[in-house]
Amino acid sequence: MNITQLKQRAKQLKSDGLAFYFAYRDPRLSKYVKMFIVLVVGYALSPIDLIPDFIPIQGFLDDLVLVPLGIAIINKMIPGQMMEEARERATKSKNWFTATVIIAILISLVVLVVLLKAPSAWMRI
Repeated sequence: MNITQLKQRAKQLKSDGLAFYFAYRDPRLSKYVKMFIVLVVGYALSPIDLIPDFIPIQGFLDDLVLVPLGIAIINKMIPGQMMEEARERATKSKNWFTATVIIAILISLVVLVVLLKAPSAWMRI
């Protein structure tokens, strides 16, 4: 596998994240698949790993193996037609979803700066 294929696969995994969200919300998907999606996403976002990250090479190796393996299993568990519908919804709503996340982050940062800058002014209200 060359670098171009790896980049293309990484881009596919990134776009599949939103598609998994839409597939997860689909009532036709079995609860076992939904639980597995939660398990894989939870492991990917969790600060607790099977092998701690401070161990050189092996600490990150479990993330590089287990998370893509979980994603590949999820791809196999979700029926093809349902995954295609989810991918289609993801491509249509990707711009709105990204914009909403960015705007929410910016608003949160502005509120945080205002609160940190003048906490006594907010306490008097």
